[in-house]
Amino acid sequence: MELCAAFRYSRRNKLTVYCRRKTTRSAFAIFEDTLCQGMMPTWRDEHGVIVTYATEREAQIEIAEMLLEQLRQFLAGERDFGDASTTGDFILPVEVWPDGTIETSDGRRFGTEPW
Repeated sequence: MELCAAFRYSRRNKLTVYCRRKTTRSAFAIFEDTLCQGMMPTWRDEHGVIVTYATEREAQIEIAEMLLEQLRQFLAGERDFGDASTTGDFILPVEVWPDGTIETSDGRRFGTEPW
């Protein structure tokens, strides 16, 4: 995808178009509200990179699969029902930068965290 802006030069009345490639890609990420840090990305890979999803549905499926596992743990007596049946996770659209950092629509950026 390219972003273009048109500029008109007054001396020659010539229209010049400048284009540059978009450096981010659109995706979705899973977040939670924390007491100390506020909204934070919840899901990261083994290298501390934030996991993103191409569609909102893919992110929803990830949360649903986690809830199913928690309910299985409840049925096995490994977890309380209240803990197994709720999640504080929510999904937001983000822009993913080439270095793996993400940016929300309100301009907050989140990067890689070492484990």
